[in-house]
Amino acid sequence: MVLELDRVRRTRGVGPHAVEALRDVSLAVGGGEFVLLEGPSGAGKTTLLAVAAGLLRPTSGDVCLAGRRLPAMSLGECRRHRATRVGFVFQRSNLLPRLTVGENVVLMAVLGGMAREAAKRETTRMLEALGIATLADRYPHELSGGEEQRAAVARALVHGPAIVLADEPTGSLDGVSGRAVAESLGSLAAERGAAVLVATHDVRLRSFASRRVRIVDGRIADSEPDLG
Repeated sequence: MVLELDRVRRTRGVGPHAVEALRDVSLAVGGGEFVLLEGPSGAGKTTLLAVAAGLLRPTSGDVCLAGRRLPAMSLGECRRHRATRVGFVFQRSNLLPRLTVGENVVLMAVLGGMAREAAKRETTRMLEALGIATLADRYPHELSGGEEQRAAVARALVHGPAIVLADEPTGSLDGVSGRAVAESLGSLAAERGAAVLVATHDVRLRSFASRRVRIVDGRIADSEPDLG
């Protein structure tokens, strides 16, 4: 399994003001899976993604990501592991505004451990695969919302991560743009054998998923396989 959460709890605050954001969450996502994490606002979806990536430490329980136990790692080790093994896509692209699309993607590849020339070649290939090669020299403010998100997907995938974690990646997109982003993530799972975990309210993504997991009040409520 690329990602395994075992009886994970995450508590915010202390004493009478403590809030359990995650309650005994156990979840496994394998290579090639496209898993949707669904649930109402405040259910714990974003917290689960942050714990899975090592951005937040679990209060208790264990997290294993791409063969490494995150709670046993130092913050520096966790940061380096995340840079090479995880790709992120958020509702907003978070592209660096002073860099072009191509420069944004190359930077992620270099941070992920690729030599610069190899990073440039892989960036070109990735932008071509996503249909935005002609936008490589444009700046984020010159793009449409759908183009920005596809650029964000390219940045997330360029270094060949073991898993992509996406938080509402299509929430602000129209149908055509949302479908393009979903297809890109689905292709990653199918063609590269990466794991994809997407927190979403967007029912349009269900046709791309191999499995749906529902979280309510910080607990995994149910799982539904083979949707389409």
